[in-house]
Amino acid sequence: MRRLAAGLAAAALGATMVATAASPALADPGIDPAAGGHTSLQFDANPEPAWRGRPITLEGKLSVECDKDYISGFVSVHHADHCKRSERWHRLAWKRIVILFQPAGSGKWEYVDTIRTSRSGYFHTKVPARTSGTWRAIYKGARWLDGAEGTDWVRVIGHRHRH
Repeated sequence: MRRLAAGLAAAALGATMVATAASPALADPGIDPAAGGHTSLQFDANPEPAWRGRPITLEGKLSVECDKDYISGFVSVHHADHCKRSERWHRLAWKRIVILFQPAGSGKWEYVDTIRTSRSGYFHTKVPARTSGTWRAIYKGARWLDGAEGTDWVRVIGHRHRH
């Protein structure tokens, strides 16, 4: 009985792998699986300048160019399947964005947070203003989607409190 169950499981797994491997080729033989959809990450850190200790809002949106073919997981988009007719860029939902900070005068990037884009492709988070420097948002890309990033320099003003 165990051999039968193992054989059925292996057969099911094999069938799944064949279907998965064949699906991009069946979708459109003209797609180059190594080519990625061109992505764009718009990013803004505000207010500028920021007061020390007050929140800085980090926000933006992640999009993919509509006139390109791309594959994201099991979903392939060919010449704007998900784009509206007037839309040149389609926003990408539920993608991870890594937030980094580099203080002025430092050569090192500090990890701040990892957030996800919303259903509509937008992201935002708030962090306290500590010192002037550059904020960076990175989308590392995915299989068949290029990576993208954006930076914004923010000057922090205000006196440090001495105790």
